[in-house]
Amino acid sequence: MIRGVKPFVLLTLLAAAGIGSAEGMRSYRSLAMSANGERLAAIEAVEGEAKTGARIVVRDTATGKIVSSVEQADCVQCRVEAPVWSPDGSAMALISTDSKTGTATVQVLRDGKFKPVATVKGVANTVRWSPDGRQLAFLATVGAKKLTGAVEAGARQIGEIGVAEQEDEQRIAVVSAGGGDFRLVSPADTFVYEYDWTPDGKGFVVTSAKGNGDNNWWIATLGHVDAATGKLRVLAAPKMQMNMPHVSPDGRTVAFIGGLMSDFGSVGGDVYTVSIDGGEPVDVTPGFAGTFNGIAWRGNQVLASVLAGADAGVVAIDPAARSSRVLWKGPVTASASRDGRFVFSADGKVAASVQEDYEHAPRIVAGRLPEMNAITRDNASFAPAVSAQSVSWTNEGYKVQGWLVGPRKVDAGKKYPMIVQVHGGPAAAATPRYIANGEGGNSLVRDLVNQGYFVFMPNPRGSYGQGAAFTSANRKDFGGGDWRDILAGVDAAIKQAPVDGNRLGLMGHSYGGFMTMWGVTHSQRFKAAVAGAGIANWISYYGQNGIDQWMVPFFGATMYDDPAVYRAASPIESIKAAKTPTLIYVGERDVECPPAQSMEFWHGLKAMGVPTTLVIYEGEGHALRKPEHQKDLRSRQIGWFNKYLK
Repeated sequence: MIRGVKPFVLLTLLAAAGIGSAEGMRSYRSLAMSANGERLAAIEAVEGEAKTGARIVVRDTATGKIVSSVEQADCVQCRVEAPVWSPDGSAMALISTDSKTGTATVQVLRDGKFKPVATVKGVANTVRWSPDGRQLAFLATVGAKKLTGAVEAGARQIGEIGVAEQEDEQRIAVVSAGGGDFRLVSPADTFVYEYDWTPDGKGFVVTSAKGNGDNNWWIATLGHVDAATGKLRVLAAPKMQMNMPHVSPDGRTVAFIGGLMSDFGSVGGDVYTVSIDGGEPVDVTPGFAGTFNGIAWRGNQVLASVLAGADAGVVAIDPAARSSRVLWKGPVTASASRDGRFVFSADGKVAASVQEDYEHAPRIVAGRLPEMNAITRDNASFAPAVSAQSVSWTNEGYKVQGWLVGPRKVDAGKKYPMIVQVHGGPAAAATPRYIANGEGGNSLVRDLVNQGYFVFMPNPRGSYGQGAAFTSANRKDFGGGDWRDILAGVDAAIKQAPVDGNRLGLMGHSYGGFMTMWGVTHSQRFKAAVAGAGIANWISYYGQNGIDQWMVPFFGATMYDDPAVYRAASPIESIKAAKTPTLIYVGERDVECPPAQSMEFWHGLKAMGVPTTLVIYEGEGHALRKPEHQKDLRSRQIGWFNKYLK
């Protein structure tokens, strides 16, 4: 037993509920580690199992043995987010969102029972305990008109547009851990993206911006909010994007991840620190050959998760010395919590994450650093469905990496078609996700491989994984060096696998959709293409989308100040060169890449006599959420490539 921890009520129906069942793959999300490192909590589910409510499973960190499992049985359709241990380890806090009622409820799980402590009519996320454990803070959007985030379906644009009354504002709310009325603390005209308590419990550090939350994250500032008065004091306003602000245990220093980022939630950059009194942020990881995507203070050091080339890793950073050392790394995708890809004990000696790769199903990995081992084996019986290899190449002085996935067995002497799948962003990266037989588990790549394709996923300049300079190397050069990196990567992949270079397909979504539109107007190498939520004309796009602030860091100026750089990167300018049959799709209410862009490209292809189809999915945003739409799209994508590449 953990000192000071009361045991949860152990459900006696674990076996009947499917714990350990080999019938479906087990998923683990939202890891939380107790302060002493002895317990891990996660939201777990088994594919194909009848859902009865969110299941919070607590395991022994050393062995993976289930200590308790509790279900929130009163809300089957609810989504539960991110359990967080109390400072003394006696309880967990979490948020349950009910889409039917449009409410979000902060709950405390103690002694196997859920107790609601606050309910918001709207949207809520990111619950955190106060340092003394007496209060809970969370982010609340009261009366939200849409789900939080630019990838979600936008609100209907009717009436007078752009007035302050129509803007959703996400604010810090505070409530007693015992329950009661919550109070909104941060300013009413400010959208708070992320926050952390100060160690004295008297305030918060925040990233925030005034006005529209979807649009203004790219110009957010780092600030301090006084818990008593709600006064916001700006600490720093650097010309970069910021994520995950956290305060050092002594309360003197704020650390955050800063860099060139194209989407909120797609975290990547160097680690910076700044005084709690404000000032100029200092890069404490200069020149690191990788991209940081999570941080946690542990004493005087920062433990960070990182993507370096093909590897995920854990790095210990000494901010004072501006030095770092790698504690662990491996060629996997790691995930854990909102604060990074790993969770740590209070002393920083124990770490855990959920890990997977193309050939191995998700498992929880934990241990005393630098040793980490799998502590769950629920998915051990799932065999590899594909073969996979990391492909590295150099182009124009840059080291570039990507992933090549194909059949487990290939016929001697046979050449296979290959699909090049370009990730979104551009500030993001393709990392290895398990590909399962049956439904789920990277289904599109699985179906392509089953149909006899290789799939190549490059990480060209502009991507994460090679350092800050590499991520910013495509500024004012969309479709330039990044496209040449992709073409060089295609050549590298063909050398390593039995690929028919005359049967190549191209696809992508978001920035990958733009790159697909760019590719078919700047190359004849590809015989079929699928462009999802792409951008055909950066000039018209600037005035159509709901997030125009993201473009300035990448293009160097607004479209009104430097239209030439926008026009030079527009695929529609080269539409007469297009010959490749192209399937185009987009969500009807896409805020990030509005349907008009897909329609403009479709219209151009039709005018040029190029085979094309456009599909607009009703009610969807930038991310397609409805299962029936996902299934329909996958069928269309497979059918399109089969028609033109087989």
